Amino acid sequence: MMEEKNVTLFDVIFKGNDAVYGLTEKAIDDAIAQYGADKAVAFPDTAYSLPCYYGVTGTKVGNLGELKTALGVVKSLMTRNPRLNDAFMSGIATALCAEFIEVLKYVDNAAPYSEPCYGHLADAVIRELGVPLVTGDIPGVAVILGAAPTAEEGVALVKSYQAQGILVTLVGGIIDQCEELGYKTGANVRVIPLGKDVTAVIHVVSVAVRAALIFGNITPGDSAGLMKYTMERVPAFVNAFAPLDEVIVAAGAGAIALGFPVITNEETFRVPKSLIVQPDVSKFNATSLEARDIKIKITNIDIPVAFASAFEGEIIRRGDMQVEFDGSRVDCFELVHTKELSEVEDHKIEVIGPDIDEFEVGSKHSIGYIVEVAGKSMQSDFEPVFERKFHSYLNCVEGMMHTGQRDMIRIRISKDTFNAGFRVKHIGEVLYAKVKSEFAAVVDKCQVKVITDPEMCTKLRHELAIPMFDKRDERLTTLTDEGVDVYYSCIMCQAFSPSHVCVVTPERLGLCGAVSWLDAKATNELDPQGPCQVITKEKVIDERIGEYEDVNEAVRKFSQGALEDVSLYSIIEKPMTSCGCFECICGIEPLSNGVCIANREYAGMTPIGMTFSELASMTGGGVQTPGFMGHGKHFISSKKFMKAEGGIARIVWMPKDLKDQVAERLNESAKELYGIDNFTDMIADETVVTEDPEALLAFLTEKGHPALEMEPMM
Repeated sequence: MMEEKNVTLFDVIFKGNDAVYGLTEKAIDDAIAQYGADKAVAFPDTAYSLPCYYGVTGTKVGNLGELKTALGVVKSLMTRNPRLNDAFMSGIATALCAEFIEVLKYVDNAAPYSEPCYGHLADAVIRELGVPLVTGDIPGVAVILGAAPTAEEGVALVKSYQAQGILVTLVGGIIDQCEELGYKTGANVRVIPLGKDVTAVIHVVSVAVRAALIFGNITPGDSAGLMKYTMERVPAFVNAFAPLDEVIVAAGAGAIALGFPVITNEETFRVPKSLIVQPDVSKFNATSLEARDIKIKITNIDIPVAFASAFEGEIIRRGDMQVEFDGSRVDCFELVHTKELSEVEDHKIEVIGPDIDEFEVGSKHSIGYIVEVAGKSMQSDFEPVFERKFHSYLNCVEGMMHTGQRDMIRIRISKDTFNAGFRVKHIGEVLYAKVKSEFAAVVDKCQVKVITDPEMCTKLRHELAIPMFDKRDERLTTLTDEGVDVYYSCIMCQAFSPSHVCVVTPERLGLCGAVSWLDAKATNELDPQGPCQVITKEKVIDERIGEYEDVNEAVRKFSQGALEDVSLYSIIEKPMTSCGCFECICGIEPLSNGVCIANREYAGMTPIGMTFSELASMTGGGVQTPGFMGHGKHFISSKKFMKAEGGIARIVWMPKDLKDQVAERLNESAKELYGIDNFTDMIADETVVTEDPEALLAFLTEKGHPALEMEPMM
């Protein structure tokens, strides 16, 4: 879209906005003529309908008649003065029109998108992205729009972002270019094709808006607060390939209003730091990162393939597999072992046994790797913290898949990665580089032994690894809230949820499920001024609910005064806040005198009458919501779970998959606390009842569930 004589950028934006508005008006009128004004309209699996319109106006839309009314509100944004605010509002209006066009595709529960395109992204996806965005594992979000000059240039750009860990979303011709060259896409590799129509770009805008509502506690309708949040806390940018038409430029104005710069290779209007012309597509990456002030953490690792968090979800199918190390069939293990400084030779990588090129293609083998560390500040308590990181480290290798932990690991290495030159020693290189870079404050020296000799794997697993695991487990079982002198704060999520503070104790891990008391302790040792600060627990206010004066003081300080006081063990009295990236949420079910728990992966209804997304929409954003609580999966089996209200005996319902995951520990706790055998058999799930409280009560009565005999919760 070259500049025409006397045509301004305002003219182009307004023209594009008018064109989209006309298409939207016709689409809504046609839908009403076909279905009637009362026809329900919504995106699936979201509590925020329609997310962008709701975020901007504070009004939810539930049917076609309301959508028509909403279009009138959008029209009011379309003022036509040649001023910056008018251009931005027209950009926002264009985005909202795109949302209306897209939601019409979902009428009658239609599934308008098929592989490779995703369309609308569920609330649960955004919550899953919360932690990696906060920790910097996802340093930014790229929106690539249109077709690159060549497929090769387009794919090279996608791969460059992916190798930096950036979440990549694709709209339009770039999707076909990735398919043409056979480039893998999908949420599991953080390259998400949204749709071929330009209106599909709204699905990534929706992610940014819902992040503000979920994590930022932005009030729906506070459009100024919303735009401030997305500008300051959502590190997104747009790459738009030439040619640009008026509609794309108008949509770009909406992106810029949210704080997302647009970089294009078309010679067009220029707006400093907002609409940037970069004729050389190979420089889009550097230009985009500079425009959005995104810093990429680089760890140089001597391996022949890419290393980035974007590869963490990569799945290696059997047909693509060069070799597999499978701890469910043969002896395997992974171990961190603390040694004296004199016993460790830094950066020594030792391979004991045959290498990958000596194995038959597709065969299974034993593997064990021992990361031996030494340092003046190293503590044995940190060993399992390091080990839990191995899963992430090895999955970041392009073409490698790692599952499990300890002595039940499985590793697959793809044929492509093997053909690129990847060998066993490179596993050692990855572990060495990451341990030394992430734990430099306590690790002075590190050496790695990678064992593929099956007899030695068996010997070391039974004589070294398992005894060490058993010793640690014994230590963890004796680690209680009463047995330690301090707790820790965790404010990692404040990048998105500014007032949220987790208080991490031995028996209550962070609600994201990723930060245990030992993790927080290690984090504090590594970075004393970082997100995990020591909290003393000397001044007890109420032992029953777990309230301490010094904990309250810390929470006030770390929430910048947004919170006054919290309890650690109650769901009703001063409950802890939630940021939005919790693994589970529980809420009171009054009829059964208990609580129902839903996990993020469960998309169905609960007996409370709400889905996970609907429950979570009431609970996040760093605010206290008595009667509802976000938490990690492991907390479910803790003896401190809702201790003030009677503990785990209050659990009356949870999805079957979640129940299976926590059954062993939960049953052990129930046996110890109440003398109940197989307590999880008394807990209902969706195979018994989904949303009928009366049916739930009948099931609990038949099972003799203890919640029915307990004091009323409300």
